[in-house]
Amino acid sequence: MRFTTIASGSSGNCTYVGSDNTHILVDAGISKKRIEEGLNELDLSFTDISAIFVTHEHTDHIAAIRTILKKHDIPVYATAGTITGILNTDKKGEMSDSSFITVRADEAIPVGDMIINPMTISHDALEPCGYRVYCGEKKIGIATDLGCYNDYTVESLSGCDALLLEANHDVRMLQTGPYPYVLKSRILGDRGHLSNDKSGELLCKLLSDKMKGVFLGHLSKENNLPELAYETVRVEVDMSSIPFNSGDFPIMVADRNCLSPVLEF
Repeated sequence: MRFTTIASGSSGNCTYVGSDNTHILVDAGISKKRIEEGLNELDLSFTDISAIFVTHEHTDHIAAIRTILKKHDIPVYATAGTITGILNTDKKGEMSDSSFITVRADEAIPVGDMIINPMTISHDALEPCGYRVYCGEKKIGIATDLGCYNDYTVESLSGCDALLLEANHDVRMLQTGPYPYVLKSRILGDRGHLSNDKSGELLCKLLSDKMKGVFLGHLSKENNLPELAYETVRVEVDMSSIPFNSGDFPIMVADRNCLSPVLEF
């Protein structure tokens, strides 16, 4: 399997997962052109994409969906709530229900030689989800835009070979930053975004001998720094009582504007 992000941050998100025969995107929250450039770096194009899976309807996750559907016949999978949210953004009525395939949490969807299994997450969208992607014995977890986690989250993401995990903000930067109080409260709430500390805390619950690498994603441009996200998560792992340390696997901060390093396993 190959796993990377084409872009990841509060301004736009697109993730690639592929096998030798099947290639999918999770979210398309940047321009179609930028997605295509990322795919080209992977020696792929939109004609190779088997499906697009959408986590939720916020613009930084769906910005290119309408443009892609106008040019390519690629099935787009999302929950019923997310599909409603996407169609509500389409003021010109250029998309229809027929462009989308409904998914439900914990109901697996086969696509080529992969199986994609949605999972419920806590975020202020209509029906948001994360995804588990399986190919043979391999498992990848994608969980961004979650304000909190619980035992279900841990169970859903356990046993992964690789993860894209949200590390959205540094709490102190957010609290002392320029955002209005209402927005700060939303981000810090249970339906907001996961902080660096909470991301490291969750990662400690998910590590196993299988882990090949972790991307820290969806960083806030205003309330975080890549080196701060990395260092906070690294310290959480190294200071925990688990039998792993941060040197046992690569921890990478997903790039905001271009292709991140590719994990292959």
